[in-house]
Amino acid sequence: MNGGHADWVRKKNELVAAIKHLGFPAALGEQVAANLGGIKAMDRMIAYLSYVKPNKAELIVDEMLAICSDIDAWHKKKDSQEANAAYTDWLEYGPDGADEEDF
Repeated sequence: MNGGHADWVRKKNELVAAIKHLGFPAALGEQVAANLGGIKAMDRMIAYLSYVKPNKAELIVDEMLAICSDIDAWHKKKDSQEANAAYTDWLEYGPDGADEEDF
């Protein structure tokens, strides 16, 4: 897990540096990283920053919120798929998980 944390810290520092490079305070980068949470989300933000080069903090925050929204939608989709699979299993095998052919 230490490697994971070290990777996260490196990515956070990269994101903060990218935001500072655009002329914004490091504190903005720290908050964006904290809200995004994961390395892949920060990678997506860094790509946005390097491609778009936003000149307003509001644009950075808007993109951060869009990324967070996408992540939340993905989590909800995965939860829904898992619930649907469990329901399908219940319909097929019953509440005890036993197939009638097993009797």
